[in-house]
Formats: sequence, structure tokens, C-alpha cells
Amino acid sequence: MLNLMNLDQEKLPQHIAIIMDGNGRWAKKNGKARVFGHRNGVKSVREVTEGAAELGIKYLTLYAFSTENWNRPKAEVTALMQLLVTTISKETKTLSKNNIRLKAIGDLENLPGNCYSELQKAIDKTSHNTGMTLILALSYSARWEITTAVNKLLNDVKAGDFESSNVTEQDFSRYLCTSDFPDPELLIRTSGELRISNFLLWQLAYAELYFTEKLWPDFRKEDLRDAIINFQNRERRFGKTSEQLEENSSND
Repeated sequence: MLNLMNLDQEKLPQHIAIIMDGNGRWAKKNGKARVFGHRNGVKSVREVTEGAAELGIKYLTLYAFSTENWNRPKAEVTALMQLLVTTISKETKTLSKNNIRLKAIGDLENLPGNCYSELQKAIDKTSHNTGMTLILALSYSARWEITTAVNKLLNDVKAGDFESSNVTEQDFSRYLCTSDFPDPELLIRTSGELRISNFLLWQLAYAELYFTEKLWPDFRKEDLRDAIINFQNRERRFGKTSEQLEENSSND
């Protein structure tokens, strides 16, 4: 069971997004092929998903495979896709046991047929679960998502299905992959890299960013807790001053 010391359960982020980085470096450090790191990264996915569900986090998004990752060596991509199929197939029962609903965002039709099929099966089988929603970002990039959204919007305007001459943020958000989910409040990136790598550019506008030197295969429930504690110690102003926040707080 996760140690909840110093954690304020009244101030949990509703949605956490994670860039799971460092599998390859972890494998190299251990004298193994890159796919060995990816396999061990699955253990961290299991740990963190369970930890988030235990805490009561409502949404967890994991950046599993970007559109840019298709440019990696063919052997690594093939191994990754096979690992994805195997993992999804194995973990579906566990997700349902823990009342976790699975969703996916990205250019999913670009996935290999067996991968897409297993993914859809798992999404269907967990669709009635009412606990945490686990969102896998697969064949995803934020620039792809935004340009796709713009094209969908333009097509609706052309077809007469969008009549407003003034597109609002809310209008545009409805065309994004994440239209059914709230924006993440906390982004975690492992491996010490200090960038967001084309991930949820629109949705992370006001997210708190947390970077850790730990490589993804070493990331555990306790590390998730530490990231949340760090989040809870920050002042989230959304463009306001600290004095305004204090004034609003005293008026509540």
C-alpha cells in the first residue's frame, strides 16, 4: 500500500500526464538491448497505474508511442508493437478488476492491425468501468492532433455544420482527441530531459511540470507520490497575482 505521508488528499490533481522516458538508456546502462528497457518499463506502467488508482486520481495519460517514434529502427518498432499487443492482452483483466477504464488517443488507425484490434478489444471490455480512466497516447503528437482538429473544423464549416464566425477555445477543444477529458494539471517527465516533446501542447497550457532524473523503468508508486506532493506545494495562479489568490481564498 502506498505511503500517504505528507500527501494532501483534498488537493489531488484530477488528471496526471506522464512522458515515460529513459527505457533505452536504462537498457544500455544494464548492458542490454533497447527492447529490454521497454519490457521493464511495462512494470513501471503497472506500478504507476495502480498507484494513481489507489490515490483516487481520475485520469492518467501515458505517452506510450509518438508519431516520431515510427522513425526508429524497424526492429525496435516491431518489438515495441508486439510488446504493446502482449501487454494490453495480459492487463485487460487487471484493469477491469481495478475498475479502470482504458482509452486511447492518437492516429490509432496507423497502428498495425493486430495492435489496433487488441487495443479496441480492451477499450470495449473496460468501457463500463467507473474508476480511473487510463489514456494511452499511441502514434500521437500534438502537432498532428492540432492540424487534424483544424482540418475537421474546416470541413465542418464547409459542410455547414459549424456556423459561428468566431471560433472559441471551447469550440476548438471539442475537435481535439482529448475532448472527453479535462486538461492535465500535472505533467511528469522521467530521465532528466527538460522538454515536452510534442505532447499535449494545447492541453498543457497551465499544467505544472515535474522533471525527475529517474529513468522510467525505475519509477515507482513512491515517485508518483513525491511528484504529487511537489505539485501540491506550488502556487497555481492562472495569470493572477498571489494577493488576488489570497483575497479569493479569504472570501470563500
